[in-house]
Amino acid sequence: MTEDRIRNMEEFAAVSGISRPTISKYFHDPTSVRASTRARIEAALERHEYVPNIYAMNQNRRLTKNIGIVVPYLADPFFTEIARNIERRCIDAGLWPTLFSAHGQQALENDILDNLRSLKPAGVLLAPLGRGSDRAEVEKFCRDVPTILFDSNIEGLGEAFVGSDNFSFVSQSVTYLARTGSPPVFFEMSTPANPNAKKRRTAYIEVMESLGLVPEIVSIKGDGWGFEEIGYQGAVQFLDQRSLSTDTVLCSNDRLAIGFLSACYDKGLRVGNGAGCALRVAAHDDHPFSRFTCPALTTVAHDYNAVSNKVVEMLFDLMESDGHFAQRTEYLFPAHLVLRDSA
Repeated sequence: MTEDRIRNMEEFAAVSGISRPTISKYFHDPTSVRASTRARIEAALERHEYVPNIYAMNQNRRLTKNIGIVVPYLADPFFTEIARNIERRCIDAGLWPTLFSAHGQQALENDILDNLRSLKPAGVLLAPLGRGSDRAEVEKFCRDVPTILFDSNIEGLGEAFVGSDNFSFVSQSVTYLARTGSPPVFFEMSTPANPNAKKRRTAYIEVMESLGLVPEIVSIKGDGWGFEEIGYQGAVQFLDQRSLSTDTVLCSNDRLAIGFLSACYDKGLRVGNGAGCALRVAAHDDHPFSRFTCPALTTVAHDYNAVSNKVVEMLFDLMESDGHFAQRTEYLFPAHLVLRDSA
C-alpha cells in the first residue's frame, strides 16, 4: 500500500530526507549520485508514486541543461558572492550555469539577453540593472525564456522575484542608531544605479518619522557603479562643510560607506564609539569586505544563503512547471544587524 502522493519536488525532498539539489541531480543523471543515495531516492519514488515533470521535460523534449545567470556588475563583490552561491547550487543539481555581467551598461545587458536565447536555456536567473535596464527588451526576453529575477525587481517582469526586504535593512539600522546615540543622516547617491537605493531612502524617511525624528538626507553627485570613489568624493565635500547637527551617518550601501571611511581617515577623523571618536558610520548589505575596513563597518546583512537557495528552488519549480507559473510571486527575505566598531 502506497502513501499519499506528493505534488512537487520540494515535497519529495522533505519526505525523502534528501536535499533538493541532490534529487534534481539524480533526475538529470541517476548515475551522477552515489549508489546508496540513488537507492534511497528510488525507494522514495516507489513509495510515493512520484513522477517529476522535470524528468519528463528533459526526456521527451530534450531541453538543454543550460542555465543563464546575469548580474549587473560582477566587479561588485556582492554580486560575485551571490552569483557564486547560485552557480554552485546549479552545478550540484547537474545543470550547466553560465555567468554574465552587464558591466552596468544597458546595451551590454541587451546583448547578453539576445545571446542567451541561442543557448536555449532551461531557465535564466536575472539580476537586472533596474533603473538602467531597457524594460521593453527585458519584458520581451521574459516572454521568450523562463526567467526569475533576483536582487533588483522590475515590477511585473519574470515568473518570480527573489530578493531582500529593503525595509528590514533600514528599520534595523535606523532604530539601533537612534537608540544608541544621535539619529542618523542618510548618505546616498543622487542618481543611484541600483533600484534598491530608492526603496532604502523611502524606508529611512518612514522609520525616522515613526520615531518622531526629522529625516535628513545628503544626496551626493555621482552616476555609475564606482560607488567607493563616489562615496569618497561626496564624503570629502560633506566633511568639509559639516553643516549637519548629527554625528551619525547611515550610508545607503556598504560600498559608499567604504569610500566614506577612507575620507574620514584622510581628514583625520576617528570613526566609532567612545572618547576621541568624531563620527559613527553604518551602512547596509554586509559587503564581503565590510569586516575588513578600518574600523570594521557596522551594517545590516543580506541572508545570502536564503536568497541563493530560494532562487535555485524557484528555478527548479519553474522547470517542473513547463517554464511558466500560474501567477508571478515575490519572495523577500529579512536582513539582520551586524554590529562592528564603526558604530
